[in-house]
Formats: sequence, C-alpha cells, structure tokens
Amino acid sequence: MDRRNLLQLAAVAAPGSALAQVSTTPDWKPELFDAHQNETVIALSELIIPATDTPGAKAALVNRWMDRLLAAGPQAQKDAFLSGLGWLDSVAMGKHAKPFTRLTEAEQVAILKEMDGGSGPGAQFFRMAKALTSRIYYSTEIGMRELNKGGRVPATLNCIP
Repeated sequence: MDRRNLLQLAAVAAPGSALAQVSTTPDWKPELFDAHQNETVIALSELIIPATDTPGAKAALVNRWMDRLLAAGPQAQKDAFLSGLGWLDSVAMGKHAKPFTRLTEAEQVAILKEMDGGSGPGAQFFRMAKALTSRIYYSTEIGMRELNKGGRVPATLNCIP
C-alpha cells in the first residue's frame, strides 16, 4: 500500500465521517472479512501491537476499524489485503499444516519475521498490515492514551515558534 492510498483510507475514518465509530457490541459482524479472515486480522494486529502494560490492538478493536476502512475503500485495496490474508494462511499451511491463527505465537512470529525481511507479496502485505494497524491503533482512544501515557506528549508534537 503506498502512502497516497493509506492516506485516502485514513481520511475516510476522519472524525465526523460516517466511519467515525465502530460497534463495540459482542454481536458485531464484519462488513468485508469473513469470520476466519477477521480472526486472522485480530491475531496479526495483536502481534504487531501486543498488549503489554497497556492494551494492544485487539483491545482497541483494530480489526473492526480495519474491516470498516477497507470495506469503504478502493476495490484494489480490498483485493490486496484479502489476497495477503490468503497468502499468509497458505504460508502457514505450507510450513505447519495449519492456518495462521492455529499456529503457536512463536511460529506466527517466525513467519512474520521472514515476511518483514523479505520481498515480494508477503513483504508488501506485511508492510500494508503494519501501516494500517499502527495508524488505526493510534487513532483510537486506547492508542491516544498510550501516546500520552503518564502525561507525556511526543516531542514530534512540540510546536516551536
């Protein structure tokens, strides 16, 4: 995903837009993802931003935001992301005879490290997934609290006259 497309998706979720909220109800159903894809996005995003002393991507409902953003975005972005999820499962099946969500955390991390250091469709997908996950996470209330944890404000937000 290039910067322009990522910014287009981020603009769709800008405050005041139709996508400014996601459902927090337990009976939520994805618009774009099927149940397995949603499970994979939850696992993947939680590996990218795990829960530590603060909530991770799963608690911030990154999967729901991502589903909503991609569902409202350009078809090419939907196709690229869904193809990437399929690719991720095919690699997991090839290496461990199980889908990505059924692997141990160590097996999942090993696959992601290979993708992160590689090239081709896996690396492109992982860059897209990391970019979407981080942008979405730090746009949520949980992410904003993490950015300002302990009352600190990132130095990059410092206004110098």
